[in-house]
Amino acid sequence: MARLEVGAKAPQFSLANQDGDMVKLQDLIGQRFVLYFYPADDTPGCTKEACQFTDSHSSFDALDVKVFGVSPDDATRHVAFRKKYDLNFDLLSDPQKKVMAKYGAFGEKMMYGKKVLGVIRSTFVIGPSGTIEHAWYNVRADGHAAKVLATIHP
Repeated sequence: MARLEVGAKAPQFSLANQDGDMVKLQDLIGQRFVLYFYPADDTPGCTKEACQFTDSHSSFDALDVKVFGVSPDDATRHVAFRKKYDLNFDLLSDPQKKVMAKYGAFGEKMMYGKKVLGVIRSTFVIGPSGTIEHAWYNVRADGHAAKVLATIHP
């Protein structure tokens, strides 16, 4: 699995959000944003991480930084997850895990002491020029949103 390094060009993506609208890297050029990859909607770690990004929304917004979560789940699951926890950012669907693979967020990982193939919880801050400004792999969900915010806060 290739990992993206700081300074690398962010791989292109075009993914549908929970409403079926396409979110594309090329449309986000010119602004800083957070793209985080997580395994599944409405699971304990993923819920904690999503709720903490929601709780920090006003701070990200004050910095003019959008947040996007990406999982293999479909729009129906994203809609239910957003509604259940009142999430206030877009969730993108990558059912074939192609974008995840480009970002190094899908591959072999250790789970309960065994090697498995799966989503690797990962987060990227992508700058206005479309380059990776910060990259985290094998993220611990709890407290991660605050860590991301602290890293990009001026």
